[in-house]
Amino acid sequence: MRKLIAILSFGLALLAAGSAQAYVGPGLGLGAVGAILGVVLSIVLALFAIFWYPLKRLFKKKPQPRKTEKEA
Repeated sequence: MRKLIAILSFGLALLAAGSAQAYVGPGLGLGAVGAILGVVLSIVLALFAIFWYPLKRLFKKKPQPRKTEKEA
């Protein structure tokens, strides 16, 4: 029970935190944005790569069977 109270207290303390009053320069800002975009785009690319092959097989036209001389 004490662990639960400690965890809830910690969570409430995090939610009640004020602003940091910190300066983020252009280099750090662009680096952070680039890192976030890199992670998001790599996840999107991985999902696309996982689903691309089954979708390609699903929409691929099946070859028509060739007619033999007996059928013609």
